[in-house]
Formats: sequence, structure tokens, C-alpha cells
Amino acid sequence: MRLMKAVWIFLSSAGLMLLLDLLFPFRVEPHYSTLVEAADGSVLHAFLNQEDKWRLYTELSEISPTLRTTLIQKEDRWFYYHPGVNPLALGRAFFTNLSRHQRSSGASTITMQVVRLLEPRPRTYLSKGIEILRAFQLEAHYSKDEILQLYVNLVPYGSNIEGIKAASLLYFQKPPEVLSLAEVMALTIIPNRPNSLRPGKSNAYLQQERNRWLQRFKEKKLFDSQTITDAMAEPLTAKRVAAPRSAPHLSLRLKKEFPDTPILKTTLQRSRQATLEKLTYNYASRLKAMNIHNAAVLVINNRTMAVEAYVGSSDFNDNSDGGQVDGIRAVRSPGSTLKPLLYATAFDAGLLTPKSVLYDVPTNFQGFEPENFDQQFHGKVSVEFALANSLNVPAVQVLSELGPAALIEKLRKAEFRTIRKQSSKLGLSMILGGCGVTLEELTTLFASFANQGQFSKAYYLQQPEFHNPVSLLSEEATFLINQILTQPIRPDLPNNYAYTYRLPRIAWKTGTSFGKKDAWSIGYNAHYTVGVWIGNFSGEGVPELNGANIATPLLFEIFNSIDYNSTAQWFAQPPGLSHRKVCVETGRVPSAFCTHSVEDYYIPGVSSARSCEHKKRVWVDIRRRLSYCPYCLPETGAEQVFLPNDPPQLTQYYENRHIAYEKIPPHNPACTRVLRNASALKITYPVEGSTYRLSRKDQTRLALTAQATSDTKTLYWYVNDALVSSTTPQQSVFCQPAAGKVKISCVDDQGRVQTVGVQVSYE
Repeated sequence: MRLMKAVWIFLSSAGLMLLLDLLFPFRVEPHYSTLVEAADGSVLHAFLNQEDKWRLYTELSEISPTLRTTLIQKEDRWFYYHPGVNPLALGRAFFTNLSRHQRSSGASTITMQVVRLLEPRPRTYLSKGIEILRAFQLEAHYSKDEILQLYVNLVPYGSNIEGIKAASLLYFQKPPEVLSLAEVMALTIIPNRPNSLRPGKSNAYLQQERNRWLQRFKEKKLFDSQTITDAMAEPLTAKRVAAPRSAPHLSLRLKKEFPDTPILKTTLQRSRQATLEKLTYNYASRLKAMNIHNAAVLVINNRTMAVEAYVGSSDFNDNSDGGQVDGIRAVRSPGSTLKPLLYATAFDAGLLTPKSVLYDVPTNFQGFEPENFDQQFHGKVSVEFALANSLNVPAVQVLSELGPAALIEKLRKAEFRTIRKQSSKLGLSMILGGCGVTLEELTTLFASFANQGQFSKAYYLQQPEFHNPVSLLSEEATFLINQILTQPIRPDLPNNYAYTYRLPRIAWKTGTSFGKKDAWSIGYNAHYTVGVWIGNFSGEGVPELNGANIATPLLFEIFNSIDYNSTAQWFAQPPGLSHRKVCVETGRVPSAFCTHSVEDYYIPGVSSARSCEHKKRVWVDIRRRLSYCPYCLPETGAEQVFLPNDPPQLTQYYENRHIAYEKIPPHNPACTRVLRNASALKITYPVEGSTYRLSRKDQTRLALTAQATSDTKTLYWYVNDALVSSTTPQQSVFCQPAAGKVKISCVDDQGRVQTVGVQVSYE
């Protein structure tokens, strides 16, 4: 009967405890500070929690055996044996306090202290009773190690410091797992009297109390006698220091993205981050005399795609120049930095090979007339020359043939977010910087060239989400780009580059945005890809700002720092790439009239096998003063020769600059059946379908220009079918047509005609 009663009482009590636990759950939700760690586990950056306290999360692995033993022996020797409350200690404290008529002992276990730290209450007997019940709850839901972990995370150290990890970092500048016995003992006794035992202000007294407790441990033989003797002799030099503040831009970024994660383990290399922060700061300081104030640097390990250095600005604390702006994520104009992707895409499309010839001459692309950075033109150039020299007109020519949609699709695959938003508005100007990109996107894109065309997203946190690499470009195309961008003789080599003697072999591309607002230099080798941006966060342009002389020197300094004198093997030629002879004049497969050839790379089955057409058969008289078509070819006195088959824009370039070239003689004037070849005549301005607003007050006029073949001597211009002027092909005509729809026609002296329609209005 008594047994049944006891069982009933036990079950009733258990049921009551379970009901109370359900009705009044104990919520363990401490607010921790955010801690950002480097790849080696060292602390890069620490933040106050939402209560403005330094409460850094201590992991179980950071509780060393020395810390565990010292803490338990001092605070709660029976911690691993009681259910949250020590009945003997509680009874002894009750009678002691009762006999002395004052509260002299609380008998709080570590579990009870955790309850009090989580739910502070006035120190009354009622509060003690609630504390005991909560201690049972805590023990029912958490293991002993988890409760100990909560204690070391919450224990107060005075001021706004809570937890052993915060105290260890702020007082001893080291994590808790490497603290010595003397340091552990000091941190263990501070919470009892945080005001009188504050490190840095009362070190002598703290050392005295520390040694008193160490002597107790020696008497109890808790540690080896010599170990304790050495600990007692260890000087106490603790003082409060500022929390670590390295990699502030990435730290703020990660804190915002992961607000509830107390420890963010990054891929940053601590020493490398510190070195590049200082390097960038010093370099940017030298540029301030030129009114250039900001810089940003990103370093990616090509093998892992882990970010090893992240410098968002040259000086985070410089509020006057926007130091807290993250230049790695700021959307800026890319200048010419997208050209390698364009040419690689053209290689994969079979349009070009490195020796293919393009025309760097004044050209109108439906109203868009690009110019080169140096405002010069170079005539016929190869693809490798055009890319190495970052020529603008050839790049626009290639994009025009390829189509903007093809390049936009590549950028979408490379996760260019702004490009995705702007895609419907982008045209040919995007290749010269007419779009928005970030340093993060550009640097990750260039890492694809170091990874055989495979795009993988760069990551900042250890154990990232796995993403399959995306095939962005072929291995063959990336190899060709790597070869071109490694050429040392090029205009974007800095003026002062003597210090680069030990520079590892790298490929790099520079860029300068319109208005001299952004200077870029992105470089890579087998080990690393480094992105550098320099400019002003305010958007102010500077005449001296350019990628070659402003951004590239910093790029070279960084490579000398992270990969100094590297002998890493360069990218090997892929088996899918072959060589062939091509005509020097066009870069195409030689024809019968090609006299000079050169060896070129090509991708079998992909690269165009089109034969060279830089010359054509022409019937001329013996003195080569007239040319004949099949309708006017005389029976005698004519011969067939090969003459240049240059496009109109090239011949016009030669004519305007008085460059000697071999011309096709004028057509036989007696011919009555001239072939009407409209493609030999092209109106370059105005542009078909465009609207032009003129001013009668300022007497602004509409310019009329055209491109014609070398055998054309005269052009006739008609506005609304009325003749307005006759000129040479090199001259422009200016007119003020009537408002409304206007028909403009151009006729050459051989009868070829082209017509465009535009809309004209006046203000």
C-alpha cells in the first residue's frame, strides 16, 4: 500500500512538473555578438550584440580541459553529479543564513547561475525558489556540457563584457582554448568581484587573488605542483583593448546576411588580409594629391574559388571620402574590361581567330560612333592587337557581328545581376562600359579564364553551398585569351614598372570608364585572380585616372605580395587547339593571290574556314587607268589583275588621312550598263529611322556623310528628291530640311543609290 502511494506521489509530481514545463517553458535565447573569423580560426572582426554587450559565443571545443577543471572546482565541484541543485549545499546555506540573520551564502550551482543570468530577478527567497525550479527545467532539456557552455558564454566580467571568450579576447588578445593556467585562473575569479578585480586597473590585486586560489589548487593537488608554481610566477599584464576590426566591409556584409549566426567562419587569410589592407591604404594615400581617394581589392584562390582577401575601401574609418562604402559591391561602369569575354565568345562562335583582321577606322554603327582611348585609329589590325591594345572600334565591330544578346547571355551565366536587369536596354555601347558591373562580378568572371572557361561563384564562408560549375567558355577560347593578355608589350603596361622584375607571370586587362570615373585592372595566373578598382565613390572623374597607370601598379604590387617570384607552370595548350597558315591581310585561309602568310591558332570544326577575299579579279586597260565590267569589256587592250577588295570604311580612312594604297581604277565612263551595287555605297549619317531635333535660333544643321568604294569620285545628295549638293566621298554636306518626315538619298558617279528616312523637328 505504501509502495503504491509512493508511486502515485511520484507520478503525480512528475506529471505536475511536466505540466508546469509545458505551461511555463524556459526559453534559452541569449543574444550573442557576431564574430567573424579568418580561415585559421583567428578573430577578424567582432560586433556588439543588440544589447550593446560583448557576448561572444564560445564553442564546446574552445572550453579547454584546464578551463573546465578550474571553473568546476571553483564554482561547483559536484556539477556533473547533481540534478541542477545541490541539496547539501542548499541546506547548509539555509541554516548558515538563518543563524547569522543575513544572506552570506547562496549555494548556487552552475546551473542555477545560468538561470539567474538568463532570467535576472531580485535576490529574494521567492526568486531562489523559482531559480531552483528553473534549474530542474534546464537540466531536463540540456546536457551538462551544454549548460557549462551557456555559463561560460553568459558569465559577467564587468562593464559590457560577458562570457569567457569576450574576456579572453579583450583582456588577453587570444582565444580561450590557448589561455595559460594563470590566465584561466584570473578569468575564473573575476566574475565574483568584477568591479574590484578589473584587469588593467587592479592587476596587482587580481594577481594576489589569483595566486591565493592557485595555492588552494596546489594543496588539493588539482594540477601538477610545478605547473601551479609556474602559473603563480607568471606576471599579469592584462589590459582591455579594442575589439578586432579587420575586414570591416565583408564583416558587415556577412552580419547583415546572417544576423542570427554568432560565429561566421570565413575563407579570408588573416595575414594576407592585413597585408593588403595596409598596401591599399598606403597606395591610395599617394593618390590623394591627384584627387583620387578610394580603392577596392578582391583576391580569389582559383583552385578553390575561396576569397582570401576583401578590401572594400582604402580606409574604412575615412568618413569624408565614403570609406564605409563597399567598393567590391558598388555598381560601376566596367570600361573595357568585358572585351576578353567578347573575343572569347567570338572564338567559340567561329567568327574569329587571333590573327583575324578587323578595321580600326571611323565607323558609324547605326548612330553610334566609338573612338579609342587615345583618340587615334590604326587601320587594319589583328584581333590579338586589338585586344592587347584595348581598341574600341574593333570591339564594337565584333559585338555588332556577334549580336549583343550573345554577350548578355554569357554575363547572365556569370551571374551579373545588373546586366540581368538592364538586358532589354543594352546595345553595342555595353562593350565600352555602357552597363553596370561590380568588382566582385568582374573578378569572379576573370577567374573563369584561369579555370578553362568553367564559371564557379566565389564564396566567403567555409563549407559553402555546393554549385556545379557552369561552362561559360571553351578551354580553347580561354587559352587564346590567356596568351593575348599575357603579352608584355602593350599600352596598358604602367609607365613605372621596373619594380616588377620578380612579378609572377600573369594575364591582365585594364579598363577606364567614360569620364575617367573608374580605373580597373583585373589580373590572374594559375593561383590567384585579383581585382582592383580605383576612383572616387562620389563619382567624380579625374583626368589622370586610367586603368594602366593608376590601377595596374597596385595590381602588380599585390601579385608581388601574394605570389612573389612564383614559378608556377602556365596554362597548357588544350588538345582541341591546332595551328594553320592564314593570310596576313585578313587572317583567313590563304587564296591563290595571297603572298604573305603567318601561323595562327584555330579550333578545328569551329573556326571559320572561309578563304581570303582581300583581293578581287578586275579587268583594266593596259595603263590601269580604267576598269571594265563584263558589259563594257573591250575585245583587245584589257588585262585581268588582282586588286584590293577593301570595304568602303577602310578606303575612306585611307583617303581622309592621305595614306597611299592601291586603288581600283574608275569604271569605264562610256559604259551604259553599270551594275547597281548598293553595298558599295553606305549612308553613315543620318541613321535610318532616327529623330533629329534642330534649332533655327542656333542655326544647327543636319550632317550628311557616306562611305563609298575607292573608284567613286563624286557623290550626289538629295533631300526629299531635290538635289542639295555634290561632293567628294570624303566631304560632309550640311542642310536644314523641312520639319517632318525627310527622305535622304545619296547617288555616286556610277549610279549606285542608297536612301534613308528620318524625322526632323525644330525648337
